[in-house]
Amino acid sequence: MYKTLLGAAAVALLAASPALSQDKVLTIAGSGGVVKEITEKVFLPAFEEKTGWKTKFVAAESNILLEVRTMAASGQMLYDAMEVSASSYPQAVREGLLEPIDYSLLDPDNKLPAKAKKKFGVVSASYSTVPVQRLDKNPEGRKMQSWADFWDVDTFPGPRSLKQQPEYNLEFALIADGVAPDDVYDVLGTEEGLDRAFAKLSELKPYIPVWWTSGAQSVQLLSDGEVFYSTTYNGRVGKLQESGVDVEIMWNGGALHTSHVGIPKGAPNYEMAHEWIRVRTMRPDLELEYVKKLPYPNFAPGLFDAMSEEQAKTMPSYPANADVQFVANEEFWAENIERIRERFDEWLLE
Repeated sequence: MYKTLLGAAAVALLAASPALSQDKVLTIAGSGGVVKEITEKVFLPAFEEKTGWKTKFVAAESNILLEVRTMAASGQMLYDAMEVSASSYPQAVREGLLEPIDYSLLDPDNKLPAKAKKKFGVVSASYSTVPVQRLDKNPEGRKMQSWADFWDVDTFPGPRSLKQQPEYNLEFALIADGVAPDDVYDVLGTEEGLDRAFAKLSELKPYIPVWWTSGAQSVQLLSDGEVFYSTTYNGRVGKLQESGVDVEIMWNGGALHTSHVGIPKGAPNYEMAHEWIRVRTMRPDLELEYVKKLPYPNFAPGLFDAMSEEQAKTMPSYPANADVQFVANEEFWAENIERIRERFDEWLLE
């Protein structure tokens, strides 16, 4: 029963702990696949070299939150640091599963921008949901510059596409209606603001023949010319351009999504976990190796100084791009998604 509750990865750690007890070991939970490969090749050796500690990386995948919840309940926290996805962050905070980050310890010189720092996590990766335009479909000499342009079907005629969900579309609608990006959640959090967002979205609805449901579909619609303008994930656009499709991202008003690295409640090595977070989020030399494999950068100070300007401008956390986006508020959606999604689904059928 105990093994069932604690989970296979945690039990393995417990079994290994006596053998590891002679060494100073930091245990980190994260994703598998390419993320695990890069972490073990780039970040863990740098941490070990700097601190003299050893590391144990556990590829817990989607089970991280479940395992941390179980460990916290048992009083035996085995992880010192953990990846926290954008969607898991608000849940982990609500359940009290994370320790607050001590920024006086992590970043005493305040080198990280505010977008990178949350109370219980530091941004380790980012991507954006952004509008993309087919430049060859634009009126001659014109280019979309804002969400107001995306909504302007007279100046920029042609079919559009948005993802089939309320998240971020309602924020985009409010920005198109004149709300400042930094104010969208204050407005969307009121009934009047929600009504305003749906009313604005209704203006565009007749010009959306297809609501996309996957990133692959969104770029295929653009490639085929079935739509001239669409939202998509920034990481999808490069391959579309390489294939010869004349498309361009409009960063202005995009939704910046961030995943984090945090410290689970009751972590055995709280202070040393900050050193891991520093290595993972504040070393531009290491982050440069990461983005070569995965174009989802964090806010490591000086990261873009080591890139060509052409490459830097494709990154969602590049200052010129990040400054004109809003940070997607996953906490808001965690609290409001059920009632808003129900309204959105009914609205789609109208």
